[in-house]
Amino acid sequence: MKKSFTIALLCVALLPINAFSQKRRTSSKRTPRATTSAAQRDADAVRVGATQLADQIKNLTRFIYVLGGVAKGLEQADGAIRRKEASDAIITSTEESKTKVRGSLRDVRAGLDKLEIDFRSTPTLVAYYYKLAGVADGAAKAEQLAAANQFDQAGRTLLNVVNRLTDVLLDMK
Repeated sequence: MKKSFTIALLCVALLPINAFSQKRRTSSKRTPRATTSAAQRDADAVRVGATQLADQIKNLTRFIYVLGGVAKGLEQADGAIRRKEASDAIITSTEESKTKVRGSLRDVRAGLDKLEIDFRSTPTLVAYYYKLAGVADGAAKAEQLAAANQFDQAGRTLLNVVNRLTDVLLDMK
């Protein structure tokens, strides 16, 4: 009996401690939660990215609409200046308007640069970044055209940027 008691004690001592504890299946319960929260974070990141794209599209279309009227007025004023029919006040006003448009185009480009950076630096949005990459270059081209007093062509270039943003937004659905 002493020998069997010693063997039983030895077996108990060699068993892992957690053999006596009740096993819970917590790992299977936690995995779906972790996956769900990761999936939710990804969905939230995509929603934020889509919202940023939509905001840029809205801002650009409003800007292009206003630019169309301004460009027409600038062309007429430039024509009057070339024909020497413009007063000093019109010349000054025209130059101020051109400067404001150029500054606005710089802001547009900066906003698109930020959008590209946000997409590139967010792991969930990187897949969409590859289609988005280069839209800031389109705005930079529009900025160069405005610097050369080609405001109408700058607006047309921005329309291409809006088209690309819209394509990316459609891919995100």
